Amino acid sequence: MRSADFSPLLRATVGFDRMMHLLDAASRVDEGAMNYPPYNIEKTGEDAYRITMAVAGFGEDELNATLHQNQLTIEGKKTREEQDEEGRRFLHRGIAARAFQRSFQLADHIKVSGARLENGLLHVELVREVPESAKPRTIAIENKANGETKVIENAA
Repeated sequence: MRSADFSPLLRATVGFDRMMHLLDAASRVDEGAMNYPPYNIEKTGEDAYRITMAVAGFGEDELNATLHQNQLTIEGKKTREEQDEEGRRFLHRGIAARAFQRSFQLADHIKVSGARLENGLLHVELVREVPESAKPRTIAIENKANGETKVIENAA
């Protein structure tokens, strides 16, 4: 049995609905679809990441990347003319030409900065851009009794 009951966690937390949804979705993943196409996720800098996906045989016009509510979806679909091309007879066909769709759930403040197709690899560049309102800040606390101001620094 591969399912888990997260209801005790839901009763003791507030505002973590999205995380519980992700955990639930991860438990229902089709393992057969997880193998194609192969991909890497790299950390290329302090706030920079790269998803590299092996898409040999696909051209730029046959790939589509969309970002919707922190979910990056990459799709590949071969054009009909190339699939039905007459006069080709394969003795071995090891380069897959099947359509695919792969989704990645991005954390808050992760933005897609670009994508490029190079030597059969699709590189999607990601960067974390935390807005000023979400960064730590210093708050002054005043003592009304003696008129002093005490500054508490953020330790982070």
